[in-house]
Amino acid sequence: MITLFCIRPKGFNVGNDAIYMGMQYYLYQAFDEVVNIITLPATSRYENHGKAGLTAKTIFEINQYGHGVIVGGGNLYENGEIDINLDALNSLDVPLMLFSLSRGRIYNRRHELSDRTDALPDKVLKALNVKAQFSLARDDATRDYLHKLGCRFVKTGGCPTIYLDRTVNRLPQIPRQEKGGVLISVRHPSLMSIPLHKQAQLYEDIQNIIKFVKTKGYSKVRLLCHDHRDINFAASFPGIEYVYTGDVYSYLAMLHSCELNITYRLHSALPCLAYGNPVIKISYDERAISLMDTIGFDDWNIKMLETEDILEQVEDRHSRLNELPRVKERALKKWHALDNTMSKTFKSFSEKVFQYKSNLKKESQ
Repeated sequence: MITLFCIRPKGFNVGNDAIYMGMQYYLYQAFDEVVNIITLPATSRYENHGKAGLTAKTIFEINQYGHGVIVGGGNLYENGEIDINLDALNSLDVPLMLFSLSRGRIYNRRHELSDRTDALPDKVLKALNVKAQFSLARDDATRDYLHKLGCRFVKTGGCPTIYLDRTVNRLPQIPRQEKGGVLISVRHPSLMSIPLHKQAQLYEDIQNIIKFVKTKGYSKVRLLCHDHRDINFAASFPGIEYVYTGDVYSYLAMLHSCELNITYRLHSALPCLAYGNPVIKISYDERAISLMDTIGFDDWNIKMLETEDILEQVEDRHSRLNELPRVKERALKKWHALDNTMSKTFKSFSEKVFQYKSNLKKESQ
């Protein structure tokens, strides 16, 4: 039996579980057998125990009975939410794959892209990638940054959530009264790394979007929270219900059944694109902008910090929703290439893992 460790974000955001669900498809396809998967949080920040990340404790455990380890997917390069001990990392014995990881910059108060203060230091990024046998960046900007650090073998793999339509049969039936309508996926302004005046403007922007979709005849408009920390912001809008679930299957079922998703969140936009549901994406940092470009939706994406009137841009995309299938059709060549990269990389990783296990068996005889 193969035992794999997966070090991934396990904080408050249900989008991280959507990424993991998408990753499982490639993992099971590559290994083609039952695999023990031990998931550990990337950081102990949100956990009550100290077992997290690639630290001395976890690496010791991985070396004891693991046959491989996957780090990702998620924003682990950019938000300081992975615990790494570089000395212990040198002792990691099993094959390592870095999967669908991103490092993006944010807009400062001059509306210029600048490095996050909590991004992983370059020396850590480089050490992690040098140690890995396989490394897939989530987007082209991340890949380019790693190439500049000398990690030329890194490839762009995209995000597995754009293929979640393959697992739609796993979604539960939701109550009839919950189907349809507009979902506006929000994030608490204090959790958005954007200039303060843009944080202050967000409430009015969302109010205007709510008014607009109501004038278009949508009978049901709700705010979608990915994170329970978004709820007090969502609850501040009078007369509008919010929905939240920490269960990824219920969350994806809501996205699958909605008539329209207007979203500040990547991981409600990408599943909707996978399902073929109408979606309008508003991006406020480099990771979202780069990923939307990587998957062929740059022109459809609304760049929040590069426009004065968000509502005008939302109205424009809404008037052209009939174009969205053609945008996706033009992007399919990119999607197929990313899918092929992920499939081949997981297959190569599985071969390394099986070889590692075989060598262990020979050494023990």
